[in-house]
Amino acid sequence: MIKGLIRLSYRKIIDASSQKAWDKYVFDDTYQEFYMQAQSYNQDSMYSTFQELLTHVPEADKLHYLTSRAAIGYIRQLNGIVPEIVNASGKLCLPFTQFKFEILQSHVQNKELHKVAISFYSEPLTWIDTIGNSLLITYGDQRQSLHEGKEIETDLLALQPYLNVSFVQSGTLA
Repeated sequence: MIKGLIRLSYRKIIDASSQKAWDKYVFDDTYQEFYMQAQSYNQDSMYSTFQELLTHVPEADKLHYLTSRAAIGYIRQLNGIVPEIVNASGKLCLPFTQFKFEILQSHVQNKELHKVAISFYSEPLTWIDTIGNSLLITYGDQRQSLHEGKEIETDLLALQPYLNVSFVQSGTLA
């Protein structure tokens, strides 16, 4: 029995302790962009942290978007595949079509306190079953093909921290 149609989301957190090259580039460039953009919201240098800017400066929530521009090129390098989510064969496999960038914290004088998150949202997936701690899925809406008994290619994705089912639709067909 098919479980349903789902979308997965994966929240990748990047900070000063991140070790992968891609993460370090995103960290460095988003901090630089935050630092430059924050100056226009903090012309008197009254605030040091992102949280202080959000609390005291109207419109400072735009810093999420303004800072995200520094990450766009790196996100394009992923070619629409969510980083770090691999199938049972160890292959990156989860396509994404949308993402959300957010600043979790930052400091205009201390780069080490900069921390961002990028949430990746998958394309629709057909959730066939749960096997142990893994989801058996196929790409796109394959409910009709499965209902008709057709053979389709599947992947097995292990559940892990920051991977979430963000949308579900019933598996039954009319």
